[in-house]
Amino acid sequence: MTEKVIIAGLELPNQDLDYAMQELAALVEANNMEATEKVIQKLDRPNPATYFGSGKVVELHELGTSIDVQTLVVNAELSPSQIRNLEQESKLSVIDRTGLILEIFANRAKSREAKLQVEIAKLNYQMPRLRTSSSQRLDQQSAGDAGGGYTNRGAGETKLEMNRRTIQQRINNLNHELKEMTTSSAVQRQKRDQTGLPSVALVGYTNAGKSTTMNGLVRMYGESDEKQVFEKNMLFATLDTSVRKLTFPDQKQLLLSDTVGFVSHLPHQLIKAFRSTLAEAAQADLLVQVVDVSDPHFREMIQTTNDTLQEIGVTKAPMIVAFNKADMAGVDFPTLEGNEEITYSAKDKRSLVMLTNMIKQKVFTGYREATFLIPFDKGQVVDYLNQHTNVLKTDYKAEGTEITAELSSEDYQRFHDYLVAEVEE
Repeated sequence: MTEKVIIAGLELPNQDLDYAMQELAALVEANNMEATEKVIQKLDRPNPATYFGSGKVVELHELGTSIDVQTLVVNAELSPSQIRNLEQESKLSVIDRTGLILEIFANRAKSREAKLQVEIAKLNYQMPRLRTSSSQRLDQQSAGDAGGGYTNRGAGETKLEMNRRTIQQRINNLNHELKEMTTSSAVQRQKRDQTGLPSVALVGYTNAGKSTTMNGLVRMYGESDEKQVFEKNMLFATLDTSVRKLTFPDQKQLLLSDTVGFVSHLPHQLIKAFRSTLAEAAQADLLVQVVDVSDPHFREMIQTTNDTLQEIGVTKAPMIVAFNKADMAGVDFPTLEGNEEITYSAKDKRSLVMLTNMIKQKVFTGYREATFLIPFDKGQVVDYLNQHTNVLKTDYKAEGTEITAELSSEDYQRFHDYLVAEVEE
């Protein structure tokens, strides 16, 4: 059953509240809630006690009573005292923007790593917001699995202090488990790095079409046993980074990853928690920023993605900006703007071919064309060239097999002893 809520925000100087409130409504919907009323107040600065002015707090209380709604969702991260005071005076249960996003992430997390990351973020968020009131609701798993009893705590220690100690111990335990999983993920990344395959990461605002783009490319160039990634028209449809190997008709290969989507003012607890997951983007040879060009706020979404990438330390990786959902925007596609921008539809094969060509031009810059003469007793070299390079021509000479191929610098050096000629550009 969908819970009905009121959404509310402050219109502060030099702020685009319309976009922020649209995003908040989408986040509310993603959390299986329905925004039945929207309340906005203009202020020069937030009220330090209740965030909203006293008159607006009274209005929120009366509105909740009149439409029989018990929950207020606020478009900001509130301080613990603001949440407490606002709940007391409005008689509504208050969820701030950060708490809402954390709830969504908690509901979406599927893998053990994602669940650990979200729980750590939730606990770090809850810690300063603990209250002694009996109405305070702690996550049962968070409070109950910390390990150890309350012996030797000191007679003067309050229940609140014990709760904080318990949660801190739980955070420590989770961080230890996550560190082990992160080490395992790093080993997997290291193994992938050792293959010498370039890596490409899809990044961008949540629900821009990254998973749809990845699935389209995997269908065209992926291995037959590779699974499609989950895609749905909702915010934060997937939190787990997926990596797939693509093999193109010319035998070039790369690793493609689909990362968690971003949203404006993504809670710092989540950015910190998902840093290891976002390592795929941080270590990629190329980023493809997928943008929903049909959204009127797509430029703000680009800025959000760039800001988040900078926050996790991704500042120098080359990038293609891919304006997706052109079919919904009513613009021509597929089209190119130089070699760094494409307007396309992830559901259109011609678009995906054009995007593929852009990616290949960016990551396979070190390839060269050369002719090799392979003795007949070196059949394994011929097999390798046929399987891993773009063989353009094969001739059989008295001395062996002559192969003209396009190949990486590494393979060029590996088989340099058999080189007959390098084809000039």
